[in-house]
Amino acid sequence: MLWCLCHTGPLQILITSFLVAVTAFPAYAAPPTESASPGNAGCVGLKGVNSRCRPQETAYHREYFYIGGRYVPYPVLGGNLVYDQLYVEKLIPTGGEVKQPYPLVFFHGGGSAGSVWLQTPDNRKGWASYFLDRGYAVYIVDQTSVGRATQEDLPGYPLRIGSTAEIAQRGFTVPELTNAYPQSQLHTQWPGKGTIGDPIFDAFAAQFIPLTTNLTRQELSMRASGCQLLSLIGPSYLISHSIGALHPILLSDQCPQLVAGNINVEPATIPFQSYTGNATSAVGRTPARPWGLTNTKITYDPPANAPTDLKKLDNETDTPALRSCIYQAEPARKLPQIAKVPYVALTGEASPHITYDQCVVNYLRQAGVKVDWIKLGEIGIHGNGHFSFLEKNNLQIAEVVEKWIKRNKET
Repeated sequence: MLWCLCHTGPLQILITSFLVAVTAFPAYAAPPTESASPGNAGCVGLKGVNSRCRPQETAYHREYFYIGGRYVPYPVLGGNLVYDQLYVEKLIPTGGEVKQPYPLVFFHGGGSAGSVWLQTPDNRKGWASYFLDRGYAVYIVDQTSVGRATQEDLPGYPLRIGSTAEIAQRGFTVPELTNAYPQSQLHTQWPGKGTIGDPIFDAFAAQFIPLTTNLTRQELSMRASGCQLLSLIGPSYLISHSIGALHPILLSDQCPQLVAGNINVEPATIPFQSYTGNATSAVGRTPARPWGLTNTKITYDPPANAPTDLKKLDNETDTPALRSCIYQAEPARKLPQIAKVPYVALTGEASPHITYDQCVVNYLRQAGVKVDWIKLGEIGIHGNGHFSFLEKNNLQIAEVVEKWIKRNKET
């Protein structure tokens, strides 16, 4: 029954007419739901947006926050703007019961946003749901200048293209077709065909977004806002992918007492250089990260006051299967702050990173950091590329991460 307190007259007639019309309309019947599993073509990729498709994510409570930032006068509009804040989503298991003592904070890679941790392009359960199922509090970050942390300081955070579909194919979804390095032929785990026109690939390619070219500004803002986030939620494990590994390194240097562990899926913090190809030493190698692992100053011992204080050594043979690295000349400076935080890198056997992740691992070890390097192929997990946390066996790899966290807590 519907009660209405209203005047008599035309309004009453209008409401009465509306009620009659609603009563005469057939009752709405919800469509039957379908599984969003990859076996159901009607719910794969972008088709999963249909209400008939049953979500595979874990049920959770969600809140969002903007952390850090500062007011800056903006005379053009006669007011103030907020600069340098990051966006974070807080996910708590339904029922509010957090069983694990340390939260997990997820950092996305370049050209994407934190949403990559929620589900896979073929709508399977992502890492966020995996860890929520196990009682963790999960925090997903959009880094300053990216996604929902886009900045109003337009000159301070200039943007560039995140990726093309063709780059995604060559480097991520079907590297075996380009065959730029021999390990690419081991790739088997990408769901679907991995090429333009495949619904899973199209869903993956659609998520790429611009990223800033002012890496110095982004690193400085992520130091401040990231440590503020950790001061609010307490010591946490930081989980990153690709170039997102920059930020856990920065936070380990800036506030190591708030970082329980540093977990990096294919870290792209290659010392002093970046690789964008794997054919020869003349292809895809560009100078980068003048402070070794970062673009901004980190703590060395003995102190380094400028990047030129870091004496570099590069005398390795460079091949498509094993790229050459730049290390410090001995005696190498140490990284005392970063060394306070346990570090693990995970590398897929068919990823381009299997040819150069040793550069990151060995540089950290040379600088006194205890590093675990998990090569997935060596522990029986085969066929993975660069986006292993989205591939068909993604939850098997999440289990490896969880085991590492448990071992680290015990020690």
